[in-house]
Amino acid sequence: MDFLDALAQYGYLQRALVTAVIVGSLCGVVGAFTVLRGLALMGDAISHAVLPGIAAAFILGVSFLPGALIAGLVTSGAIGYVTNKSRIKTDAAIGIVFTTMFALGVVMISLAPSSTDLTKILFGNLLAIRSLDLWITVGIGAAVLIVVALFYRPLHASTFDPTWAAAYGLPISSLHYLLMLLLTLVTVASLQTVGIILVVAMLVIPASTAYLISDRLSHMIFWAAGFGAVSAVTGMFFSYKFNLPSGAVIVLAGAAIFALTFVFAPTHGLLQRTRARRAPIP
Repeated sequence: MDFLDALAQYGYLQRALVTAVIVGSLCGVVGAFTVLRGLALMGDAISHAVLPGIAAAFILGVSFLPGALIAGLVTSGAIGYVTNKSRIKTDAAIGIVFTTMFALGVVMISLAPSSTDLTKILFGNLLAIRSLDLWITVGIGAAVLIVVALFYRPLHASTFDPTWAAAYGLPISSLHYLLMLLLTLVTVASLQTVGIILVVAMLVIPASTAYLISDRLSHMIFWAAGFGAVSAVTGMFFSYKFNLPSGAVIVLAGAAIFALTFVFAPTHGLLQRTRARRAPIP
């Protein structure tokens, strides 16, 4: 059956596509800030560190969303505390905390009655999206976009010039933890689409692709959201056509878009930079 015919006929495919587009766009928006701040590793840390929260929720028989959210916030707080209260640098603190949390999650999984659902969380199960999951994703997306719109100027200032922002009186630490909250929310929203393992790719790849096209944050955010949405639609199409894992194919679609942009971007692409280097000096 053709993809468009199946999309018109099957509700589960419609929910999967809408959820994937929302998540791809959200990852692009938040990923723009994390990439510019050099916090890509933080996204990786939080995406893995939510595992014990998910495992605890599964053992207790409740929704994994609150557990994942709490685990993500504890992780970001612990990383900040270790960095501020010791001579340990941020990258080392991230490595210590997120590997500890992930290991704790693995141990908790071994104590769970069954690891089937947790395995789906690790790698995503987009076609199993329920109506409730879709509405939760819509709610998370709306909350994230509202916060970004309200705090865009402070986040913009603290991203590009934190020293000036601090001198101007902006609460740099609070803005950092606000971004970590948004990152955690987006990670939680992404769990059932691309899973824990691949969520960092959706946070980094669309934003990095947009960074090759635009030098302005506002434009970069829109480009990143667009690339995330296009990756979702393209990945869903090829996933259905060739019966492949949807989360992994969505990431590969994003990687293909990045590769094309890396070569052909009008200003920062490989071809343009090569031409600029070879151009004769006037």
